[in-house]
Amino acid sequence: MRLRNCHNFHDFRSMAKQRLPRPIFNYIDGAADDEVTYRRNRAAFDDCDLVPNVLRSVTSVDMSVTVMGQKLAMPVYCSPTALQRLFHHQGERAVAAAAAKYGTMFGVSSLGTVSLEEARRISNGPQVYQFYFHKDRGLNREMMARAKQAGVEVMMLTVDSITGGNRERDKRTGFAIPFKLNLAGIAQFAIKPSWAINYYTHERFRLPQLEGHVDMGAGAMSISRYFTEMLDPAMSWDDVAEMVQHWGGQFCLKGIMSVEDARRAVEIGCTGIVLSNHGGRQLDGSRTAFDQLAEIVDAVGDRIDVMMDGGVQRGTHVLKALSLGAKAVGLGRYYLFPLAAAGQAGVERALELMHIEIERGMKLMGCASVNELTPRNLRFRR
Repeated sequence: MRLRNCHNFHDFRSMAKQRLPRPIFNYIDGAADDEVTYRRNRAAFDDCDLVPNVLRSVTSVDMSVTVMGQKLAMPVYCSPTALQRLFHHQGERAVAAAAAKYGTMFGVSSLGTVSLEEARRISNGPQVYQFYFHKDRGLNREMMARAKQAGVEVMMLTVDSITGGNRERDKRTGFAIPFKLNLAGIAQFAIKPSWAINYYTHERFRLPQLEGHVDMGAGAMSISRYFTEMLDPAMSWDDVAEMVQHWGGQFCLKGIMSVEDARRAVEIGCTGIVLSNHGGRQLDGSRTAFDQLAEIVDAVGDRIDVMMDGGVQRGTHVLKALSLGAKAVGLGRYYLFPLAAAGQAGVERALELMHIEIERGMKLMGCASVNELTPRNLRFRR
């Protein structure tokens, strides 16, 4: 399969599956427990129909949005995700460059494999830093100070990961960082030598945001131990309120799912929330962000920027979310599979297709601007 033959999410997924050893592919593709929430994230959009208006003389469209003070040329952004250089040696460098080309926002994770500073040099567009709340409060403050020094505009605190989800696909192969593969996992790497050549002929794998705090070398702390030993499960609203005040700028909570929590986010001074179930990777059986979107927008949408992610694979999915009041929509696996398949060229191809689909969809809906998308454009089957 070649990149030019990829026309949708499923094509990119197939191409990535051909290239990646199965343990790494499953790390991207897998989710928690029975993966019910993962499947529902995508299926939720199928329960919603678009109702287009015609004869609106739409010859061009404006799909730009402003979210958390950041102007985006298109209403989707590349959500921060971990360990990207495992998928392709370019990692976050590819995502930063592609996001800059298409004028949208991207994020670097605490578990990112390229530094905040380098990502900032690649793209001068909107950048978020996704971080976790550590038991070491000094480390939290240090990470925020580093982000501010690097010129990051938006802090994004993940609040649904005080412990790691039960990802059984990873357990079956022994996938971990550092690698602790079982025989089944080793065999999968052996039959995909091109990945190993790519991985070992480029610079050493690093986690620059955590260097000096977590040693990921041989015999040292694993990613799973990082979650269980360094992150603070006692994180409270008071802790987050203190961080919001300390940052003094655009501050977003990722992983909000209830109206009550959305209201608390407003009360403590957050400027954005991302409705998210972590791609189904944390609490299996959790409701989908799309299904929660309307009631949360109704409750707080006039006081805080509401975004969502999870299951977004088409431009029409984005139009449905915008119609319910989302200010922008996060992409995860949608760009990770193209990254794994073809690096920067893959991410650019994916964003190009998304741009084309949103533009085409808006014209067919009779909307010249995303501001014209409203709940009147939707009907739900249930």
